[in-house]
Amino acid sequence: MLSRWRAALIGVLALAAALAAGHLVAGFVGVNASPYLAVGNGAIDLTPVWLKDFAVRTFGTYDKLVLLSGMAVVMVVVAAVAGLLSRRTPVPGLVVITGFGLVGLAAVYARPDLDAVALLAPLASLVTGAGTFAFLHRLDVAPDTSRRTVLLAGVAAGAGLAGLGGQLLAGRRDAASSREAVGRLVPARTAPMIPADADFAKLGTPPFLTRNDRFYRVDTALTVPQVRAEDWSLRLHGLVDREIRYRYADIRNRPLVERTITMTCVSNEVGGTYVSTANFVGVDLADLLDEAGVRPGAEQLFSSSVDGWTSGSPIAAVMDSSRGAMLAIGMNGEPLPIEHGFPARLVIPGLYGYVSATKWVTDLEVTTWAARQAYWLKRGWGREAPIKTQSRIDTPKGFETVSSGKVRVTGIAWAQHTGIAKVELRMDNGPWREAMLSAEVNVETWRMWWLEFDVAPGGHQVVCRATDKRGYTQTETRAGTVPDGATGWHSIAFTAR
Repeated sequence: MLSRWRAALIGVLALAAALAAGHLVAGFVGVNASPYLAVGNGAIDLTPVWLKDFAVRTFGTYDKLVLLSGMAVVMVVVAAVAGLLSRRTPVPGLVVITGFGLVGLAAVYARPDLDAVALLAPLASLVTGAGTFAFLHRLDVAPDTSRRTVLLAGVAAGAGLAGLGGQLLAGRRDAASSREAVGRLVPARTAPMIPADADFAKLGTPPFLTRNDRFYRVDTALTVPQVRAEDWSLRLHGLVDREIRYRYADIRNRPLVERTITMTCVSNEVGGTYVSTANFVGVDLADLLDEAGVRPGAEQLFSSSVDGWTSGSPIAAVMDSSRGAMLAIGMNGEPLPIEHGFPARLVIPGLYGYVSATKWVTDLEVTTWAARQAYWLKRGWGREAPIKTQSRIDTPKGFETVSSGKVRVTGIAWAQHTGIAKVELRMDNGPWREAMLSAEVNVETWRMWWLEFDVAPGGHQVVCRATDKRGYTQTETRAGTVPDGATGWHSIAFTAR
């Protein structure tokens, strides 16, 4: 009978060998075919909306790292327990490993971005895991202790090398080099110059334009897709007169337009940070659709990412020339960052990102709402998703201690495709006072504001609300992000001394 620690070690080593083999084969057939990643992607797809919101709110861009780490811990514990149950016979461990393998097969099979050949990765994982477990179990009941130790170490090293090999193979498509080779994007129509008083950054607001590395990122991609510009294409089909396929050079060589646009994520809580502004460079989506010829009855533009994620955008918003929907290939003077959709993404102003901002886009289908349901629509989110009028306090920070006397409160407000008319603040339930607004760049972007108060020593609370150009003042009623964006006034408490 095996000792406890050796039995547990055999289970863990078999798991490592299985995952490494799957990851190695996935390096040839597609990184998302790695059983570990496929199960992680499946977990994301099956996550309840409330839990997804909690993860984004709590962990931000580290939510996927937390998921993968949690999966690793659970799998190691289960593998160790399987080993312990197999001290006398390998059968319990083989049953557990087979179960792991079947889950991996199901996860890969369910991926919309993978074909049948991708099943080779979880099959390799299953065979390797079961074979390694049976071999090590048989070996460890043999009397040759030194040989056992060497082979156990060899399995561990082999698993590490196989996993590393899979990672290197997955990275052989060098999207970073492809992006660098694109070079400078020169728009034929540049965005209007942003005036100096478009922000109050010196007073505490964010800069008007968000740096690429500071631009918010929320998506379901467990691993950032690596797509080279020379491999990318965009298929436009569906309810159109003619199907068209565009290559990257076809888009790059068209007259490019630059637009300044504020984007907002539907997961942005009241006072949240998932709102950013950039100069996007690309082409008008409406021009591409006009070339294809949109047929009567079309209702949505159903877009698909290279990793299988889907989004449905109202065709009316896409074709609205005043809105300026784009197929973007550049951001803030450079090609799109890889994590923000290189080679190309959608940007449709005025709509939350889950219906307007497909990254790594590779397919556009003109269709009806009844014919196709996008990723988040299936999960109970709203269909049209216009961005709601909102405002946020940036300084003072919540629970900050400041000097009494003159206290300047600063923040931002947004009502994309409508524009902000005014922002009001109220200190300690006093009267509403109107804030100073920054210069308006366009109605698709945020506006900064500030206002000074005389405050006495002690605790204080300040609240803000915005009114858009339609005359709508944001509601005090608090609502969560589901199904179509949060509402409520943002307030912060601070102390003056």
